[in-house]
Amino acid sequence: MPVNRRDFLLLRAGQPAVLSCERLFMRYLDAQEEDDGARLFAALASDLRRVRRVQLTDTSWRARADFDRRLTQTLDAFLRAGGRVEQ
Repeated sequence: MPVNRRDFLLLRAGQPAVLSCERLFMRYLDAQEEDDGARLFAALASDLRRVRRVQLTDTSWRARADFDRRLTQTLDAFLRAGGRVEQ
């Protein structure tokens, strides 16, 4: 089975881990073509379970409401689990 590029870690390693909203948005657009947005955000949630802090970059890409809603839901779950988001 070929490895889908979205199956790779969505976060850049380090402390805090770095999440590029631009990069995630581009993957989100690809996922929409395949009706696979839920899988993308499930992968992000899984990645976030491996870190305690995440820094968001390129946050202007959150302007699209549907993307921002899904990202906010994922980040809210991360925060409830004790994670910290930095911008």
